Amino acid sequence: MQLYTSQIIYPEGDAQEINHPLSINQLVDVNGNPLELPLRTTRIIAYRVYRISTQSNIGEDITSYHLELLWEQELRELLS
Repeated sequence: MQLYTSQIIYPEGDAQEINHPLSINQLVDVNGNPLELPLRTTRIIAYRVYRISTQSNIGEDITSYHLELLWEQELRELLS
């Protein structure tokens, strides 16, 4: 039996398990939930998925989505 786990890795190195897959360049909130574009405000904490890695262990595959923090200037470009 193989167990599949997904997690997000914050820029500081902390990890949090999530229940859904993400893709490269996808924007997510602080909990790893996808953000809908265009954004309504720049007063949010938003991350971009910049790397996806997979670690295979005996009985478990872990997919890690590495995040980078978006600055306010980048968020302004995504406003409606």
